[in-house]
Amino acid sequence: MNEEQNTIDRRNFLKTVGAAGLGSVLVSTGAMAGPNESGAAEKTQKLDLEKMPKRKLGKTGVKVSCLGLGTMFNLVDNQIVLRNTFKHGVTYWDTAHSYAGGNSELGIGKFLAKNPEARKDLFIVSKASRARTVKDVEDRLQTSLKRMNTDYINLYYAPHGASNPVQFTDELKRWSESAKKRKLIRFFGFSTHSNMAQCLVAASKLGWIDVIMPRFNFRVMQDPDMQAAIDACHKAKIGIVAMKTTGKTTISRFRKKIETKAEKKMAAHFFERGFTPEQAAIKLALANERISSAPVQMENTKIIAQNVAAVLDKTELTQADRNIFKEYAKATCSGYCAGCAEICDAVLNDVHYVSDIMRYLMYYNSYGDQDRARELFAQIPVEVRSKLLGTDYSTAEARCPQRMPIGKLVAEAVSKLA
Repeated sequence: MNEEQNTIDRRNFLKTVGAAGLGSVLVSTGAMAGPNESGAAEKTQKLDLEKMPKRKLGKTGVKVSCLGLGTMFNLVDNQIVLRNTFKHGVTYWDTAHSYAGGNSELGIGKFLAKNPEARKDLFIVSKASRARTVKDVEDRLQTSLKRMNTDYINLYYAPHGASNPVQFTDELKRWSESAKKRKLIRFFGFSTHSNMAQCLVAASKLGWIDVIMPRFNFRVMQDPDMQAAIDACHKAKIGIVAMKTTGKTTISRFRKKIETKAEKKMAAHFFERGFTPEQAAIKLALANERISSAPVQMENTKIIAQNVAAVLDKTELTQADRNIFKEYAKATCSGYCAGCAEICDAVLNDVHYVSDIMRYLMYYNSYGDQDRARELFAQIPVEVRSKLLGTDYSTAEARCPQRMPIGKLVAEAVSKLA
C-alpha cells in the first residue's frame, strides 16, 4: 500500500469511528466476533488489551496505558464507559474523592463488585480532594477504598491541586510512607493546576514523590519554565501524567458550531489530516516521551472510540501540525488561564482564587460540566466571593502573560456560577 492510500484509509477510518464508534468499525472489518458467537467478548477483550500501548510510570517500574480514563462524572449510572474502556485496554482510571459527589468512585466500586477479576489489570488513581490536614487525607483515602470495593489504590494524589511547595511537608511524607507500609496505596504523588513549574521543580528535589499530574497541552508546551520543570522531574525519575491535554481548544462538543477564524483554520487543518483537533491534541501530548499517560474525560462510547482510534493510529504529527497548535495557542491565549496564580495573588491581596475561578469557568463553558463548576465555586470562602465584583483587576491584567480580561471573566463566572 502506498503512502497516499494509507493516508486516505486512515482518514476514512477515523471519520468512520467518529460517526459509528470503534466497535462498529471492528465488527464491519471482521476484527470482532459477532454478538452470538461463543467467547466473543473474551476474544475482543484480549485483542484490545494487547493493542493499547503502555509506558513506564517513572521509577515505579509499572507500565500503564498511555491513554487513561478521566472520570469526573457519575459512573454509577454510566457503567458502559468502564466496560468499554477496559475492553479497549484503557486501564488507567483516574478519579477523586470529590468527583460527581462521590458517584465517580462509587461507579468504579459497582464495576469491581461485578468484575472482581478485573482489579489486577486496572491501575486506579484517586485524590484527597480538599484535604487540608493529614487526617483529612487519611479519612478520604479510607472512604475511597470503601466506595471502590478495593483493598488498595495504585496511586494516590495529595494534595489534589497543589499550588505551593510548602504543601509537601515532612508530615505528609511520613503519612505516604505509612500508607504504603499498610498496603493501602502503591504509589504517592500530587496533581497541580497552578504554579505548576514551581511545584514540579520542588518535587524533583524531594526524593519521595513517585508521580505528578500537571496540566500539559499545546498551550503549556509554549512555557519554557514548565518544560524545564517537567525535564527536572523526568531526570529524577518521577512519573508525569498529563491532564487537560486538549488545552481548551474551545471547539467544544457542547457548542453547535465553530465560530472564530482561528478555530476554523485549526479545524480545517486537522480534519484534512484525518483528526479532530481534540484527537490531534492528545496525540501531541503523547508524542512527548516524558509523558507516561494522558487521562481524558470520556463520558460516552463515541468519545472513547475517537480517542482510542487516535492513539492506536501510528501517524506522527508533522511540524506543520505543531505550528498550527502554536499559532492557535497564541491567537486564543487571552481566553486560557495558564495557572500562574502567584502573579495574580501578588497584587490581589483579598482575592486569591482567580486561577481557580478561571478553571471553574472553563469547566462550565468548555466541558459542559455546569454542576461541578457551581459546586467548586461555592466552596470559595464567602468573604472572598463577596469581594469579587468590587475588586480592581487592572494591575493583574497588566501583568498577566496571557493578557486575559480577568475582570470581565470573573464577572462572567459570578453571573454563571454564583
